[in-house]
Amino acid sequence: MTDFDDYMSRLGTDPEPPSVEAMFALHRAHVERIPYETTWIFLGERWDIDVSSSVGRIAGQGRGGYCFHVNGAMAALLDHLGYDVTLHVGGVHGSDGPDAASMTNHLVVNVAGLPTADNPDGHWYLDAGLGDALHEPLPLLAGVYRQGPLAFGLESTPGDVGDWHFTHDPRGSFSGMSFRSLPATIDGFTERHLFLSTDPGSSFAGTPTVQRRDAGGVDILRGLTLSRLESNQATPRRVVTNRAEWFDVLAGVFGLTLGGVDEAGRDKLWASAITAHQAWEQSQDSEQAERP
Repeated sequence: MTDFDDYMSRLGTDPEPPSVEAMFALHRAHVERIPYETTWIFLGERWDIDVSSSVGRIAGQGRGGYCFHVNGAMAALLDHLGYDVTLHVGGVHGSDGPDAASMTNHLVVNVAGLPTADNPDGHWYLDAGLGDALHEPLPLLAGVYRQGPLAFGLESTPGDVGDWHFTHDPRGSFSGMSFRSLPATIDGFTERHLFLSTDPGSSFAGTPTVQRRDAGGVDILRGLTLSRLESNQATPRRVVTNRAEWFDVLAGVFGLTLGGVDEAGRDKLWASAITAHQAWEQSQDSEQAERP
């Protein structure tokens, strides 16, 4: 109970009975205050995806995580507050489209039992674990939805790779995500989590990444590069080369203070960010050299 009280305190919201309005407020607060982040991978913190552990880190340690952590914890909080919530297998994919191999690389949250005039079935798709995507829940209905500077698509795809397909805005960090209607449990993602968080071939293990969504756009830190995606503007970018400033950005822009991480851990994380940035610069130089 204490963890959930602290969780709500971090979100800056008070517990309310389940309602569409309260669910929307909680989702907005979650993506605005709990960062999508992979710093723990580069600190050598081998997190599991146990939901109680994720709740404890978010509530008591000021941390975030990626989809298995933030969506798992958010679902537990919703359940604690009395919502009819289920977990689902998802698969984030690139420009080649949905594929079976990607399924289980993402955890999806659905809520039922909250009908509205526009969504009479009362089913909702929630997602704090995509980083630069949803600011608010979407009705589980086919359509095109705009949230701030980003537009999303949702369509029913029974018999395909998943039963639903989410299309990200073209400016987003991925193309889309398929998910299944059949409820799942967090244990079903353990093997994929181990690969994503430890295997050198995983994109998550290459560059420390932190993202924070708000009504006006998305703040993104990849390696040393800080950017902001906003409405009708080119994405401004700057490279943060000063160590103290970089950690100030983590705390000030993303609310990630890394409490409990000692100087040796911070040195390790900073070195990883530099290495990732240098690798990115080399890749850009190679692409430039290959152009006619």
